[in-house]
Amino acid sequence: MEIRVTSHREPEPLDLVAFEVLARFVLDREDLPDRIELSVAVVDDVEMTELNERYRNKVGPTDVLSFGCDDPCAAQGDEPIALGDVIIAPEVAARQAVEYGNTIEGELNLLLVHGVLHLLGYDHEDDDDAAAMQERERALLAAYADRA
Repeated sequence: MEIRVTSHREPEPLDLVAFEVLARFVLDREDLPDRIELSVAVVDDVEMTELNERYRNKVGPTDVLSFGCDDPCAAQGDEPIALGDVIIAPEVAARQAVEYGNTIEGELNLLLVHGVLHLLGYDHEDDDDAAAMQERERALLAAYADRA
């Protein structure tokens, strides 16, 4: 698996390796082949606001965005299959952590798992889909916390 985690913030106080470890854990648990490529970007509120407005027509920043690859995703030969991009806004996560009584780390982990699950076809457009996605998020985060 090829997982690239980058920051668009200077300096970056977060441990970007932790994002890679969690993303790899989720992809492994979802039984994806080793030839997967995933990109995770950490952005500030300004950039997230621009992305949210451009791609979702929503005003203001959001916590996480997922952009699946364009069809066809499969690469030729031994090249990895591009899964897509997950964009996370830690400043939004920090505000939500306070609001929801979560730690910042817990909120960031949830957002990463949420974003990756979107790329894998999970959604929350209706109540049943939302419940299924939340249950999978909880199961993955619990398993990640229990790993050793």
